[in-house]
Amino acid sequence: MSSSPFTIDIKDKYTHIAVLEDKFTAKVAPDLKAELAIINSEEVKNIIFDVSKSSYCDSSGLSVILVANRICKENNGCMVLCGVQPAVSKLIDISQLNNVLNITPTVNEAIDFIFMDELEKGLSEGEEQLN
Repeated sequence: MSSSPFTIDIKDKYTHIAVLEDKFTAKVAPDLKAELAIINSEEVKNIIFDVSKSSYCDSSGLSVILVANRICKENNGCMVLCGVQPAVSKLIDISQLNNVLNITPTVNEAIDFIFMDELEKGLSEGEEQLN
């Protein structure tokens, strides 16, 4: 029996997705994309995408990250990528996604980022109602 190449942990304010494979490639991507479709149907707003165990990522892995980012944006939420290893960081830089994606070093910083984002959105919604 093989274990899953990723975990999905649904919390109150966010969903934590962790890729457990050393290589985030087409071996993992299709199943994870299918899970993202389910997550999207449940209107999840915030996703923490943890790639700390992956020392390598190819275009199919990057595509999954971008799908997660799009889902969050469509649901007025936020996707934070964390634990990015040097080779993965290089791919993100080459793809010019470092200004598109929210990236933090650790899961805890990603959680803080999401809570701050929620707070800011709540404050700006309050301002709109006042105007």
